[in-house]
Amino acid sequence: MMLGMTRIPGQYELWNASDALGRHALMAEILAQVSQEALQGDSLDSMLQAIVDCIARRLPISVASIILLNEQCTHFEREVWSGQVELAWPGEESWPVSKGVAGRCARSGNAQLVTNPEDDSDYVVGNSKVKTEYLVPIRHRERMHGVLNLESLRDDFFTPAVCAVFDAIAAQVAGVINAARLLEELGQANRRLHELSMVDGLTGIANRRCFDRCLDEEMDRHARSGKLLAMLLIDVDHFKLLNDAEGHLQGDECLRELSQLCKISVQSGGDVVARYGGDELVLLLPNCAQRDAENLAERLRAEVQAMRIPNPASPVSDCVTISIGVTTVRPDDSSAPGAVIAAADAALYEAKTRGRNRVSVRGAAASPAK
Repeated sequence: MMLGMTRIPGQYELWNASDALGRHALMAEILAQVSQEALQGDSLDSMLQAIVDCIARRLPISVASIILLNEQCTHFEREVWSGQVELAWPGEESWPVSKGVAGRCARSGNAQLVTNPEDDSDYVVGNSKVKTEYLVPIRHRERMHGVLNLESLRDDFFTPAVCAVFDAIAAQVAGVINAARLLEELGQANRRLHELSMVDGLTGIANRRCFDRCLDEEMDRHARSGKLLAMLLIDVDHFKLLNDAEGHLQGDECLRELSQLCKISVQSGGDVVARYGGDELVLLLPNCAQRDAENLAERLRAEVQAMRIPNPASPVSDCVTISIGVTTVRPDDSSAPGAVIAAADAALYEAKTRGRNRVSVRGAAASPAK
């Protein structure tokens, strides 16, 4: 009961008595309570459930339900309901708007008052005890969200004044649903933007920002677990000569092919493949021993050479080759991500100075692997 309001008799007591003023006060109170419920729920489902519970609990309503449409407005996809009788859901998994009075309400956009179910050709019997039914479209501007469905065992309940209150409740429900869906769409858009901000536009793999974040997280996690963390830093040998000789489009395609090869070469779902910058790619391998990291690096080097991507200007080979720096570390609380990157970069530099198209290994300065 809302604060400051006089106690109102029970639902059946009111409707069995000649107390029009009391019924009007009760409907006004329920409208106010629905407004309050619409603002207090933690989720759309909880708000809708609180609204139908309020209606079914306080009024001579056998069933109060909110039937939601799919995005295309072709089918009802789910129902939130409360009441005293069980209803059958028409159809199988979905309920087409071509069926039933609810469908007629959604198609026409007009409220439907059924005073004699047996005389309505569209009426689908959900419970034979129901005598009257009122259905109101739940619509926000031009967008139809569903139908507010109210069923009563009484034949004198849905007066014009009562129906007007339910019209107002349907408008409030429409606002609640619209706001919730807008928030959901905004959340999806923000998540998509976040995902895009972590993806390299050229190769489709993670970008440097994503890699840096993952490295920080994995360093912390491995410091707690005491396990090894491996990193492979990959550089395309004489990539500038490839761009000069074959053009930047061919260079871009080369990077895309190498990125996909790296993606299919990793085995763990926690492995990270990223574009480190320019023609450099990086693999971050959680829980990976040094020997396993070396074997993966050598396999990648051999597979790239076997791809026979032309690089006629390269002094190393007439096809694209790569150099790889490998490092492994067992982080502790004092380990810095920069030390791991520096070790991988030093190993990569060593591979280049030794002639390229090779793998070189170096331990990280902080807590190197044993």
